[in-house]
Amino acid sequence: MKLSKKGEYALRAMIDLACNYKKEFIQIKEISQKEKIPKKFLDQILLELKNHGLLESRSGKGGGYRLAKEPSNITFAEIIRIIDGPLAPLHCVSKMAHIHCTEEKNCGLRTVMQQVRNSIAKILEGVTLSDMCPDKDSQALLKRLKGLSYL
Repeated sequence: MKLSKKGEYALRAMIDLACNYKKEFIQIKEISQKEKIPKKFLDQILLELKNHGLLESRSGKGGGYRLAKEPSNITFAEIIRIIDGPLAPLHCVSKMAHIHCTEEKNCGLRTVMQQVRNSIAKILEGVTLSDMCPDKDSQALLKRLKGLSYL
């Protein structure tokens, strides 16, 4: 897995929306300026997230974007998979885009990459948008992540 700039921007925008979850709709211009994301690029990213059911939008005065569900129900893994595709470093270990190989059963590389995929998925599926908001205890998150990974 390699997090693209688009994936990074998606996470940053979604964190911003999560931390403002109690507000109504947030204008794309506001997110763009605060997070230093080019507006046209952010338009594309948020539309893609909306099309996958993570966001709602409203046009006109008082319009913008907001999360379609609670921030605690949206994981980093979900956002990254929508924007950048599978978390797996190789297709033969992907749960979303698995491609069979004749050597799967005897492949040492596959065995190692499967462990890498599992570790990445475990961490990213264990972090929600609500974990990133300033009112959350960052030490508690770090402790929880240490329990999930090889940190």
